[in-house]
Formats: sequence, structure tokens, C-alpha cells
Amino acid sequence: MSGIKTLGQFIIEKQADFPYAKGELSRLLRDIGIASKIVNREVNKAGLVDILGEAGTVNIQGEGQKKLDVFANLQFISALTSGGECCIVATEEEDEFVRIDSPVSKNAKYIVCIDPLDGSSNIDCNVAVGTIFSIYRRKSTEGEAVLSDVLQKGTEQVAAGYVIYGSSTMLVYTTGKGVNGFTLDPSIGEFCLSHPNMKIPEHGNIYSLNEGNYVHFPEGVKKYLKYVQVHDERTNRPYTSRYIGSMVADIHRNLIKGGIYIYPTTASSPNGKLRLLYECNPMAFIVEQAGGIASDGFRRIMEIEPSELHERSSIFIGSREMVTMAEGMMAEYSSEQDKHYGAVVGKVFQA
Repeated sequence: MSGIKTLGQFIIEKQADFPYAKGELSRLLRDIGIASKIVNREVNKAGLVDILGEAGTVNIQGEGQKKLDVFANLQFISALTSGGECCIVATEEEDEFVRIDSPVSKNAKYIVCIDPLDGSSNIDCNVAVGTIFSIYRRKSTEGEAVLSDVLQKGTEQVAAGYVIYGSSTMLVYTTGKGVNGFTLDPSIGEFCLSHPNMKIPEHGNIYSLNEGNYVHFPEGVKKYLKYVQVHDERTNRPYTSRYIGSMVADIHRNLIKGGIYIYPTTASSPNGKLRLLYECNPMAFIVEQAGGIASDGFRRIMEIEPSELHERSSIFIGSREMVTMAEGMMAEYSSEQDKHYGAVVGKVFQA
């Protein structure tokens, strides 16, 4: 046991990197870790209890909620409310942000944006799912926290992370000083440091996207797909296609092995489909800190100015060389209007 470093110990050791936080950020990360253990417990026994299937409700995105979506959402809101370190929780499952009105939280310094259960459409099939979170410092200094405190660029994040509930449960996070991964040891109930200073390979041979939507992809994405599928020994092509349909699982694999994850705009989703605040920004922060790149095909994800709570975006994220190649093809085969707005519409959707 002497060689084991728990998440709590690691956070305390790194607390000196944030003299302005005075321990609040450390306690906030601890609260998220505790809630993720509770969600992990329910995910692991989901087939034995009545928590699989549809909840019979629809979220703001118009997506049917699973029972585990609702459960995970409540657990994280409860943990963050009890902890008292954040004043607002913005979650994918709520129409509006949740203001925490307890006396302890009223003047809290932090905002948490969270996707409580990413990939939940796969939960009934026993496929890996996860939690994605992002932490910002509150901007306003007087009165109640407001929407503008939530609508910050990804560059303003002070921490971000994800939890993957798979064959083992891992929590991976960054505070802007590298990326570290912790594996849950069920025998002691603690996340233990297992992947220190994670780095994504500069290049990989895995590409991840839903090729079933090929006909609706921008021309630049189609050209990139043709490129990765061509035989070329010098560049080790064709690459391997791996798509789980759970963003956390796909990006976690590519973070370790190298690869690119693409969720582009389509004819039906001209602004993209993934949520900027809950999915794209936190994953971009993590991958950039691991040495990779994250863009919407034209712009750095973390420099996009959000204008609404549930704003959507396309995303190209992963190994530096692979994302750079895809961006080049997007720039070459997309119109000037596409490049300016980062939304692919019109002629590039011609089959």
C-alpha cells in the first residue's frame, strides 16, 4: 500500500499550484469523485435492479432520458450542493442552469458544467459510458451568479475531467498542468493514481466517427475519410476504424493509443451536435493538456465564445498530426462562409 497514491492525496499535493483556491477547488474535485463512485455502483448493478430503460422524460435537446441519466444527474447535483464549493451547476439534463441557493454556496467561487452520463443510449447494451465535467471560476462579484458566469470560453476553464465506467472505472482530469488518470480500486473504494502525466501520441492509426452519416458529411470530412482508407505502407494506411458511440470511451481509447475522434456538422445538424460546454470544452482541455488538438474543423474549440447554455459544436479531436491533416482538408474543400462560421451548409452536403 505504501506505493499507492489516492486521488485525495494527489489533489492535496497539487493544491499549492492554485494559491487563489484556498482548498475550494480540491474539495470540489473530491465531491465530483464521490458522486462518480455512487454512479459507478449503480452502473455496475444496473442489470440487477430496475434502473435500465427509458425514464419517460425528454431533456432540452429533445432526447429521451434513460433512468440512469436522471439518477446520475441527481447524484452530481446533490454532491455539488452538499459540498458548498460551487454556486451554479449547468447540466445537459436540465433546461436551465441550477443555482445552488444554500447559505454556504451563495458566495461560492466556482461553476460546474457537467454531462452526468455520456453515452447513456448504450447503457442497455452494457457498453462503456461516462461522466464529463468542466469547472470555471465565477466572474461576477456581487449578488447571485448569472448566466454570463456560465457562458465562458473553454480557455477560462480551471479544471476538466471525465470518468469512464468500463471494465475498470477511471477518473481522468487536468487543472492545466498535465493530465493524470486514476483507477478505482473497489477493494478500498478509492481512485488510485494509475496513469500519471498522460500524453497522447503525436500520430495514431485509429479514426472514430459514425460513417453511417457519410452522405451528409462536409466535403472535407469525406476527403479525409478517403485519405485514411487508402493503402500506403509509408504512412501505415489504411487506418483502423473504431467507433463505440460513447464520446468518453472513444476519446479515452484514442488518448492512450493515438487517434482522431470526429463528430462533424451534418445536413440535419449544421451547427454540430455535441454540446460545447458539457462535452467539447472539457474534452478539448484534457486532450490539449495531453499534447493533442481540438477544433471544430476551423477554429480551436476552447476559443469559441458560447452564446447559449446548450450550444452545440462540431469537433475534431485527438493526435496532433491527424487533426492537423483533417483541418487542412476542411480548409481546402469548404467554402469561405464555412470557414468563417465553422458551420458546414449548402453545397458541401451534395452527395
